[in-house]
Amino acid sequence: MSQMLMSVMAQAERMAGEGLRLGAGAAAEPLPAAGEHGATGFASSLVDAVRSVDAQAQAADEQLAAVDSGRSNDLVGAMLASQQADLSFSMLLQVRNKVAGAVDELIKLQL
Repeated sequence: MSQMLMSVMAQAERMAGEGLRLGAGAAAEPLPAAGEHGATGFASSLVDAVRSVDAQAQAADEQLAAVDSGRSNDLVGAMLASQQADLSFSMLLQVRNKVAGAVDELIKLQL
């Protein structure tokens, strides 16, 4: 799961760095990179979402490792965190799939 999450994060960061903002009758201009001052757009929101899901997955892994090593007795909490991370990751993949489908539809449009 970690490799796939890193792949999604790389795709989102690439989208944020290479995205174009189109205005009515105006030439395309590059979007500000994620994290720059004033960068408020879909791409930066997507990057933030990917980072949030990654943080949830890492926290769940740490909780599961603590239970495995005997440092924690909170098995229920660790399992809940793991399930929450899995659901967040599944939702992120669905958003990615919907965005990819929307981009494909936009490419098919004839202007």
